[in-house]
Amino acid sequence: MEFKAPLSEIIRQTHDVKSFRFERPEDFGYKAGQYFFVSIPVNGEVQRKPFTISSSPTEKGFLEFTKKLTGHEFSNEFDAMDVGDVVVINGPYGRFTFEGEFDKIALISGGIGITPMVSICRYCSDTRSGTNIIILSSNKTAEDIAFRDELGEMENKNANLKIVHTLTRAGDDWLGCTGRICDTIIMDYIPDLMERVIYVCGPSAMMKATEELLLNMGVPKKQIKKEAFVGF
Repeated sequence: MEFKAPLSEIIRQTHDVKSFRFERPEDFGYKAGQYFFVSIPVNGEVQRKPFTISSSPTEKGFLEFTKKLTGHEFSNEFDAMDVGDVVVINGPYGRFTFEGEFDKIALISGGIGITPMVSICRYCSDTRSGTNIIILSSNKTAEDIAFRDELGEMENKNANLKIVHTLTRAGDDWLGCTGRICDTIIMDYIPDLMERVIYVCGPSAMMKATEELLLNMGVPKKQIKKEAFVGF
């Protein structure tokens, strides 16, 4: 489905990440974790880029896309939009989805790859899903963690949700997990790994390394769902 949607709200998540909320058509459906194509004019030409959704289908009033501001041409034009500006949205697409069909899942993300994980967590919170969820999210610094407060609030309200942040450039005041995602970190925080369907999302290098890591740990390939992020 293709439709025009005005921008209704802009939310700053970190120093270089913002969420953009667009008006959602009535009775428009999608699944948590899917992606859309968004078209905007850039230097007189229409450009179309993929955006994974960060909102949940249970949130009826808007569609939310969360973007890292990369400084690229498209990114700059997108960031320059004002409330009321209209974009063209096409979708939904993708199979990186969750509708409550698994009893246990692990969500492993790198950087802005947290976006579809937020969609899934919002969906589970809103539907009071009984699925047990562990999120293992990697960032450079604490200031780079998008949705940190919201994820913490959802964790406090949902006994089936556990959030683990690991930092590769942690400051002296960071008391949590540190280092790149590795087999030791995974087994420390996801000891029942083999019982879970594993969602992996992040930059392509992180995706490749994490999938290889999981396969070497004995996780069957059919248990791994993945979505790569391309910077633009």
